Amino acid sequence: MVAALATLLTACNTDEKRAGELYQRAQDAFAAGDYNLAKLQLDSIRTLYPKAFDMRKASIRLMQQIDLQEQQKSLVYLDSMMQIKRASLDSILPKFVLEKDTAYQEVGNYFYPTQVVEKNVGRSFLRAQVNEQGEMSLTSIYCALRNIHHTAVRVSVGDLSAETPASTDSYETTDLGYAIEKADYKVGKDGGVAAFIVANQDKWITLEFIGDRTYKTLMHPNDVKAIVELTDLARVLSAIEEIKKEQDEANLKIRFVNRKIQEAEANKDKE
Repeated sequence: MVAALATLLTACNTDEKRAGELYQRAQDAFAAGDYNLAKLQLDSIRTLYPKAFDMRKASIRLMQQIDLQEQQKSLVYLDSMMQIKRASLDSILPKFVLEKDTAYQEVGNYFYPTQVVEKNVGRSFLRAQVNEQGEMSLTSIYCALRNIHHTAVRVSVGDLSAETPASTDSYETTDLGYAIEKADYKVGKDGGVAAFIVANQDKWITLEFIGDRTYKTLMHPNDVKAIVELTDLARVLSAIEEIKKEQDEANLKIRFVNRKIQEAEANKDKE
């Protein structure tokens, strides 16, 4: 019995010693800024020496410090990226018109100046817009004496083309005897129409309104330019939104880790 107890104590002491060696390596790696190596050493303690309780407690505390440092470094990087994207946004934003009624809209929409409503009365064309969160959409606007009840559009250059799926958001009205039809398509679910226009911006692009009948016209260069420019704006705005999301996640993790560290300190004081 005494021999068995002595053997157990020796094993425990050996485990603590070996775990301590791994812990020291983790500390050295942490001090050198190699967080991945530090975490590998700490994971090894948990896996290989589950009964080395003192070292496992110390490992948890060090892992929390590593998590804290990682998130703080991530915030520094994200802040620098945000500054870059904000500068890009500031440089291109004057090109666009923001339409926003603060009485009922939380998020406004950017348009290219040549495509604002008052400049395009009675015209059939493809309009683009980007909201303040970087979500881009296209609207096909058809205006003529007769309805064609269109729900999709196709753009083409020679034998190459892209076509939207049938719109789930369309409506029709009349004004001074003219039929007016509009259909919306979210970019990303637009069948690649916006991307096709950007890729073929230096060519003449045919635009077809697809309904009970098909109406075909050439895209005006200003409409092509509007879609190209708004695609760039959408890219910058969506990048800013993604950075904001990552900043929020990093701050949330920092608050969580700090709370765990405080709880651990409080429990340590009670012991």
